[in-house]
Amino acid sequence: MRQTVRRRAAAGLVASFSLLLPTALPALAAPDPREIVLDGATSAEGIAAGEGKTFYAGELTTGDIFRGDIRKGTVTRFIDAPAGRAAVGMKADTCNGLLFVAGGATGKAFVYSTETGKPVADFQLGKGFINDVTLTGDGAWFTNSAAAELYFLPVGEHGELGKVKALKLSGPAAELTQGFNLNGIAGSEDGKVLIVAHSMNGALYTVNPKTGESAAIKGASVPFVDGILVRGDNVWAVQNQLNQITRLDLSSDLSSAEVRNIIKSGAFNIPTTVALFGEGTLAAVNAQFNQPPSPFEVVLVPAWK
Repeated sequence: MRQTVRRRAAAGLVASFSLLLPTALPALAAPDPREIVLDGATSAEGIAAGEGKTFYAGELTTGDIFRGDIRKGTVTRFIDAPAGRAAVGMKADTCNGLLFVAGGATGKAFVYSTETGKPVADFQLGKGFINDVTLTGDGAWFTNSAAAELYFLPVGEHGELGKVKALKLSGPAAELTQGFNLNGIAGSEDGKVLIVAHSMNGALYTVNPKTGESAAIKGASVPFVDGILVRGDNVWAVQNQLNQITRLDLSSDLSSAEVRNIIKSGAFNIPTTVALFGEGTLAAVNAQFNQPPSPFEVVLVPAWK
């Protein structure tokens, strides 16, 4: 199965979220966080793990992509995207050397070569806000924050890109209100179930990728949820306006979850998406929505504390 793994918002719309109370569990501050500055970035949003210690981080408003090394703490602008593009959630297919990027308000998905940085293809998905993407064994799934549907882009054994299909959702994940609805997305360990984050509902849902039927994951109350990451029975949910990442333990049937710990860091400044490196390091990107311009960073924190 290809590596799996989201997004949030245009800055001016963050205030549309209803203020929800954070969980009462104690927050654990991450010790000695490391920060990697995206030098020259004017915005930020998505992050993806590549080969080894390589990461990719996107510039939301221009669509440019940075590439860095979490061990060395270095980063450079890797892709100078054509005009009119955006970069929200992203995932790297390291088997085929492809980077899949959600295109936000463009309604598109963009695919780049991780070897050369050149565009490979782009696809019109739908109207709205294409927010995040995850990779499963047979392709890429994208969310739309303004529509009750997902989009599937088949990816062949050797990286061949197929024809996009839309999946209409039913059940609680299909609820739409003003603001950002569907946001982060990830696949279950066996790839048979999708898990989506719903920002306005502060909830996580399972989705049947064949029928579009959805169900709430009980116990997964995550206000301001943005990007999510699933590994085994663990799910990390980034809560942007709360400046924290909540780790939950999923039940074997994915019907419920229990909060294990909350990861906080003084370096968080509205984190949006997260990637896992090895077994112990999370890399989260600070989006700094609704704030005066300042350097944008990737923050490294322990995954389990």
